[in-house]
Amino acid sequence: MAILEKTSKDIQELLGAMWNCYDIDTAYCDQASVGDAVRQRALCSDLTIVGPALLNDIDLGPLVINGSLFDTGKPVLVVPKGAEATLSPRRVLVGWDSRVEAVRAVREALDLLSGAEEVRLTLVDPEVTCTGNGTEPGADIAAYLTRHGARVSVDRLPSAGKPAATVLAQHAIDTSANMIVMGAYGSRRLRERLFGGVRRWIEAKPPLPLFLAR
Repeated sequence: MAILEKTSKDIQELLGAMWNCYDIDTAYCDQASVGDAVRQRALCSDLTIVGPALLNDIDLGPLVINGSLFDTGKPVLVVPKGAEATLSPRRVLVGWDSRVEAVRAVREALDLLSGAEEVRLTLVDPEVTCTGNGTEPGADIAAYLTRHGARVSVDRLPSAGKPAATVLAQHAIDTSANMIVMGAYGSRRLRERLFGGVRRWIEAKPPLPLFLAR
């Protein structure tokens, strides 16, 4: 409780110096109630930010992501150690596959994407279909983003047998991206695996903020 109180005071000093409107709320509860406590607050928030401390906490981290991302449908910004925490990225890579989760990620990140200098809409092994990707994979969502003022280019990449996440991460490096936007996939039973996958994926790659929506 003493640590919680000190953290609250530090945050209050930080926000007070910015002359922004803010509200600070704290909760000291048992582990089983963490998800509910986060959910209650995330419902009335635009974005939940998960920093390095929570990302490295295998007990609390999954509960926070579950309570915000899965239980509310609100987006989460994962910021690993060494990454620049920003809501104004210059270059953004969007992982796109026409699934509902990817659509929601783009919609939730629309303000970020519209304000970026460059958006790389990236598809891995896209298939041409009458539905879903359409006859020109990525063209429809690129047009949507362009209408909202985003500066978009479409990259269609082969996986060469590698996981799509690996291909996206390497492309983010190659294009000097400042943030990755993608959908968070998986059923309720896969929530723990998602958190573990996010941790391993971030730990093995250059530190970049990861914007997730479900």
